[in-house]
Amino acid sequence: MHTRRSRSPRRSRIGVALVSLAALLVPACSSGRAAGSASPAVAQAALAALPRATPSALAPYYGQRLGWRDCGVPGFQCTTLKAPLDYARPGEGDIRLAVARKKATGPGKRLGSLLVNPGGPGGSAVGYLQQYAGIAYPAGVRARYDMVAVDPRGVARSEPVRCLDGRDMDAYTQTDVTPDDQPETDRLVGAYKKFAEGCGSRSARLLRHVSTVETARDMDILRAALGDRRLTYVGASYGTFLGATYAGLFPDRVGRLVLDGAMDPSLPARRLNLDQTAGFETAFRSFAKDCVRRPRCPLGARADEVGPNLGAFFKKLDARPMPTGDPGGRRLGESLATIGVIAAMYDESTWERLRDALTTAIDDSDGAGLLALADSYYERDGDGRYANLMAANAAVNCLDLPSAFDGPDQVRKALPAFRKASPVFGEGLAWASLNCAYWPVAPTGEPRRIEAKGAAPIVVVGTTRDPATPYRWARALAGQLSSARLLTYDGDGHTAYGRGSACVDSTINAYLLRGTVPPKGKSCS
Repeated sequence: MHTRRSRSPRRSRIGVALVSLAALLVPACSSGRAAGSASPAVAQAALAALPRATPSALAPYYGQRLGWRDCGVPGFQCTTLKAPLDYARPGEGDIRLAVARKKATGPGKRLGSLLVNPGGPGGSAVGYLQQYAGIAYPAGVRARYDMVAVDPRGVARSEPVRCLDGRDMDAYTQTDVTPDDQPETDRLVGAYKKFAEGCGSRSARLLRHVSTVETARDMDILRAALGDRRLTYVGASYGTFLGATYAGLFPDRVGRLVLDGAMDPSLPARRLNLDQTAGFETAFRSFAKDCVRRPRCPLGARADEVGPNLGAFFKKLDARPMPTGDPGGRRLGESLATIGVIAAMYDESTWERLRDALTTAIDDSDGAGLLALADSYYERDGDGRYANLMAANAAVNCLDLPSAFDGPDQVRKALPAFRKASPVFGEGLAWASLNCAYWPVAPTGEPRRIEAKGAAPIVVVGTTRDPATPYRWARALAGQLSSARLLTYDGDGHTAYGRGSACVDSTINAYLLRGTVPPKGKSCS
């Protein structure tokens, strides 16, 4: 899931950063081959670079001039970028993409544009820029770069994918994702099908054209329109996959790329989901150790009690959801409670809020706190309206990779592996991986290594106890990219830049401002 955006820098962790969870737990849809597997030939293939010369049919897009205007947000300007809906048929229609910037503040010589993406897929990069990056990135970086963001195709302000209305989304998010029998399994499958059918009927034009490869190509058009010879970019979570894809397609146009909270593009959906399940277990164990050191942990006095007690709490909610005081009558069942807990794993600064929410739920049978955490994850406002985060998230993932599972029988066979990866979250995350099996369009992507041979040095950042993008993925991506240098953050939470480590921040700032690549084996805490 994706996402640092609206609100304070911290909300960013329960907003955009959370998208990365959705991103991986709504894996892509099925193809003709076995779900979750990749043929050896595909698994070993590397993403091929596009020809250096711009095709004549794309010349009008690369030559467009951007007309900047006031955004209504002080200090920021906005514009619209045109890109072909279908790169294979660029003459058959455009897609219009929302772009925002905050010009370099000085002093010092301007270094060009710095494009930022907070993750997802589905997180609004424009919102992230206006609410966090454009005002809270290090002053030295903002002084030398025009800070720029584009909402990817199908996301937020860029012709957003639509699937369900607010009422139907409420029902969807409350669906039991740990079915105990066939009727519950049928209801879960029915919910996935209804969601997919809603996307197919309301966003038919877009669904075949929201892949990461297409978005990366859009970024190159934006680079040219901004007047930059090379792309300078900071991408977090899913944004690392987007940035690495750009490097693979346009290695000669890579400037300074920071890929923070990295994904491994060579893995099939099932392996991604299983690894992420283990990542949330790692983060939860850190939370458990912290919880029992507090004056009162609502889940027990010993760290080894916390997981089993949370599991027991979830089972009670599965049998009898508790009241939340929600005006629409929503109650807290196992599914929403699980998402509320997982949401807090993205940032250890949210652990106190989670302890309070669990205490109120367990002691007072009041699920309001956990519901609020879940709503922040789903980007649901107080009036029952959802941002298009979850719709865009599914649409991109269901196009990028073949589905983790083709049907319930495959999920059941995989349950032991998922439960082993996480006794608390494994079962629910396994069933969540079924979503794209019913997607209305076939996937266009496959797992691929990305080497980006010939690219300038790229910095890959991995956090050792990152719940959503496990550290092993950062090591894997750094090993694939021919010019990568791995920066390790020994800590908790999702991503590392701007999280309070002076070591991480100064290392990345030196790279962005002076091109100084971190030494091999560089580790921060």
